[in-house]
Amino acid sequence: MSILKVIEILSSSEISWEDAARKGVAKASKSVKHIRSVYVHEQSATVSDGAIAEFRVNLKLTFELE
Repeated sequence: MSILKVIEILSSSEISWEDAARKGVAKASKSVKHIRSVYVHEQSATVSDGAIAEFRVNLKLTFELE
């Protein structure tokens, strides 16, 4: 039987929401093992001088406990 846990992380990127999600998963995978899935819970962005300056994502990661 597998036991799964869900954690929430925040990540950002100056390129895109997709890049922010990729960076978040890559960083989390350095300390959280057995990541099974990621769910983009929320997206937002900061604006500076009339343009998007930073893309932000709120991710929910599901991983298997050992």
